[in-house]
Amino acid sequence: MADTARIQRALISVSDKAGLIELGQRLAAHGVEILSTGGSAAALDAAGVPVVEVASHTGFPEMLDGRVKTLHPRIHGGILGVRGLASHREQMAAHDIAPIDLVIVNLYPFEATVARGADAETVIENIDIGGPAMIRSAAKNHGDVTVVVDPADYNAVLDEMDAHGGATTLALRRRLAATAYARTGAYDAAIAAWFAREAGDAFPQRMVVAGERRQLLRYGENPHQAAAFYAGGPARPGIATATQLQGKELSYNNLNDTDAAFELVAEFPPSAGAAIAIIKHANPCGVAVAPTLLEAWTKALRCDPVSAFGGIVAANCPLDAATAAEIAKIFTEVIVAPDASPEAREILAAKKNLRLLVTGGLPDPRAAGVVVKSVAGGFLAQTRDDDAAVALDVKTSRHPDARERADMELAVKVAKHVKSNAIVFVKDGATVGIGAGQMSRVDAARIAARKAQDAATAAGLTESLTQGSVAASDAFFPFADGLEVIVEAGATAVVQPGGSMRDGEVIAAADAAGLAMAFTGQRHFRH
Repeated sequence: MADTARIQRALISVSDKAGLIELGQRLAAHGVEILSTGGSAAALDAAGVPVVEVASHTGFPEMLDGRVKTLHPRIHGGILGVRGLASHREQMAAHDIAPIDLVIVNLYPFEATVARGADAETVIENIDIGGPAMIRSAAKNHGDVTVVVDPADYNAVLDEMDAHGGATTLALRRRLAATAYARTGAYDAAIAAWFAREAGDAFPQRMVVAGERRQLLRYGENPHQAAAFYAGGPARPGIATATQLQGKELSYNNLNDTDAAFELVAEFPPSAGAAIAIIKHANPCGVAVAPTLLEAWTKALRCDPVSAFGGIVAANCPLDAATAAEIAKIFTEVIVAPDASPEAREILAAKKNLRLLVTGGLPDPRAAGVVVKSVAGGFLAQTRDDDAAVALDVKTSRHPDARERADMELAVKVAKHVKSNAIVFVKDGATVGIGAGQMSRVDAARIAARKAQDAATAAGLTESLTQGSVAASDAFFPFADGLEVIVEAGATAVVQPGGSMRDGEVIAAADAAGLAMAFTGQRHFRH
């Protein structure tokens, strides 16, 4: 392969017209003959850039409503012919095939068409055929041909042409070829995913995961790990769609924790009250629902003010000035909310390092989706834990009252987002103790109770926050010992999935302690 390849003829067919006119003008200044199609050709011609319609070049008209225009030997032969092979040059000459040295194509907007909720017929019409074929052909023959699929790369090509007498270097052509194959791979993955969703197949025989890099991160979970942030899949309001209004660059851990916080707070629709979730290391350390966002913040912070230091705060409704002022009193890494008032933005602007993200909406906790986790040699895929309903099947003699029922429902929704084994105490619409990620459920209960006592002591209270609370477990109690810790902590009601061989013993222990206990029939492990 030659190090430099001069560009004498280019084919341009783009749906994204950004930078097109300047591109055409600079190519023309290098004496490049430009072949083009449809809207691209019309835009160039209107700007006074000399252009040859592809139909004129091939001698074959566009047909089938434009489905067939570049699928022609004079196009693909011009792209795929290896300049250094005499046999290729002879065949090209014999069939009057002129070399095409630069292919600039971006594809029909399939992903955008799906995202705007178009009907199936429109979606299918936006599956590009000729574009991917040309891109793949040019990328395969990158020894002679330069391929560009992103307007962001126009200047790299034009600058090299300026520096090398109208030629590009092999290093650039290889980089662009890799970019091209990544683009067609992601495009095909989006199409395959759409067809699978249409068929109701969450786990097709071949699953392709594709994303677009949004950010190279400083490092991963730890400084010795490299990391990047990619966006992909069906759009949901969240960190992939958020606008960062202020603060330093988000880290890997910031992004992971912010996603956990926002997904948790989305469990609580604004119509049911303002909600705040405080997250530390992907685990909740305080969650509350209240009539106002400020009250929700105060109650959420009370649960574990020590762990909240350096945490992530998520709100289910626009951030107001009063709440912003209170959050600003402690060190917070990230605040994420659907929006923030001008006054709240002004208050937080004084915290130069604090990241403020607005998303424009809440993700639907009931929306279907697939979660992927890597393992050695492959990955695991599962549907999202999108069961937002909490059905309480009371098993004890005493039934929970209205306040206990409301707190039990909140506790279950929070426990769903706590690493297993998980125990969550809730009282009056706020978490008061959380035990996360323990090897035994009894240890999770002990930690939750101890943290509640610590928070009460810090607040100058004489009794633990768990007195008169309810408790939720993310999975069944295998023995009554975990329940006994909850009873000792002063809880009056317990909610759990049920399903243990010893459910009878656990129910009997609850009855003996005068607790109300309900089963949900739905486990929420989170590993």
